[in-house]
Amino acid sequence: MTFKEWVVPTLGQRSRDPLQLADGTIYWAGQYGSLIGRLNPRTGEMKEWKLAPAARPHSIVNDPAGNIWYTGNANGTIGKLNPATGQITEFKMPDPNARDPHTPIFAKDGTTLWFTLQQSNMIGRMNTVTGDIKLVTVPTARALPYGIKINSRGIPWVSYNGSNKLAELDPVTMAIREHVLPRPETTVRRLALTSDDMVWYVNSSLGALGRLNPKTGEIKEWPSPSGADTHPYAIEVVDDIIWYNESRRRPDALVRFDPKTEKFQSWAIPSGYGIIRNMSKTPDGNLVIHQSSSNRIGLVTIQKSPANTTSRR
Repeated sequence: MTFKEWVVPTLGQRSRDPLQLADGTIYWAGQYGSLIGRLNPRTGEMKEWKLAPAARPHSIVNDPAGNIWYTGNANGTIGKLNPATGQITEFKMPDPNARDPHTPIFAKDGTTLWFTLQQSNMIGRMNTVTGDIKLVTVPTARALPYGIKINSRGIPWVSYNGSNKLAELDPVTMAIREHVLPRPETTVRRLALTSDDMVWYVNSSLGALGRLNPKTGEIKEWPSPSGADTHPYAIEVVDDIIWYNESRRRPDALVRFDPKTEKFQSWAIPSGYGIIRNMSKTPDGNLVIHQSSSNRIGLVTIQKSPANTTSRR
């Protein structure tokens, strides 16, 4: 396991939610700086594009053409940056109550964009060709829909940061089915899916890693290695291995969990603090991370040979 981190050009921007494209370039959202950044990890060269000052992008995702789509968290928009031309296009929410687009993800067709709206208690779906946006309000009041992933059948799954539930949506009708997690105090920042469509989630409020089997309804949780007060936050799957972070430890911990052996292994993030709020798998099976409070974007290169998963931090 190796870590490499870069300090972004504009300090205080709350750099976050990076992703890597097939050409190796890494993009990130500078939330407080209302910008999108790009890093060439081979040379260290960085470039930033300024968005509308009120945009404050929360998260980004790329489409098949290499455009970067962002959620305008502070001005109720979905935006598109064309890095080749620098052109920025904004799409306003059709409902004034839809104030805060949060986390986006593309469906397999590469044109349907799903996204959460945390404080608005909504989930959205956008046709990025026509610009048409449809919104639904989740059944649970103050559920705070947060992370979102799409399984192999095209079904979006959403985590609730304000309730002990996960939700799945009908991709056509947008009908919502909620799954209740066992402990009422549970809240979930983000979730991830393995190749068998098992739903993995971080129990952020109670310091655990969880798994929901959508076919049977079975739910199982494992205590996070460093304790119940660690606030697991970001989560990702690489080759059906679960990766997440313990955000209330200093230095921050990156945690690996092998579902086959049910063993954990942990590493300290070199820069030591900053909070990983999201992470994503790279095209070659590594991880891009960030430290939002310390202006860093990071690349984690994962050892490809079998790791020793018997140690606990």
